Amino acid sequence: MIRAFVGVRLSPDVAQKVAEVQSRLKRSLKGIRWVDQENFHFTLKFLGAVKEEDVSPIMNALEHALRSISSFAVVSRGIGVFPDIRRPRVLWVGLEGERLTALALAVEQGLEAFGFDREKRDFKPHLTFGRWRNFAGPAELLKEELMRYKDYHFGESQIKEVVFFRSVVKSEGAVYSPLGVVTLSQSS
Repeated sequence: MIRAFVGVRLSPDVAQKVAEVQSRLKRSLKGIRWVDQENFHFTLKFLGAVKEEDVSPIMNALEHALRSISSFAVVSRGIGVFPDIRRPRVLWVGLEGERLTALALAVEQGLEAFGFDREKRDFKPHLTFGRWRNFAGPAELLKEELMRYKDYHFGESQIKEVVFFRSVVKSEGAVYSPLGVVTLSQSS
């Protein structure tokens, strides 16, 4: 079995700006497992365990589901936490793009035939760049940092492809490698 998900990488310029802010936050926010810059992505659909023999059929389904989706721009702006400031678990960069939801929905629909249930939560496009196991505060410092970067503009990425990723969890963090890539059509 392979641990897998479907996601998108942002432009190297945006990833670099996120890494710079991450480096600044490392000095003030403690207890966070930071995501390595080479792993920056946003997830469209987490699949979990997938049989190796299903990789090729899943790729075919993704290609079919995404054939009418053209490339588009995504703006990375602001930081926040999930689920909330009192008990944060995920530190994220916000993503804005009018076609993000349509892209996620196309992936959802394309993979339903494989028994992957649709996500019940609303789609909230974001890039995770840090995680807490147990937040130990101080909450005021976190609130200050969130306010400092709430409107920070990380830049724009042209979304040209969707990646079917393998995720291997190791003690030093996850390692992601592409199982396949779907190139989106050129926007007109």
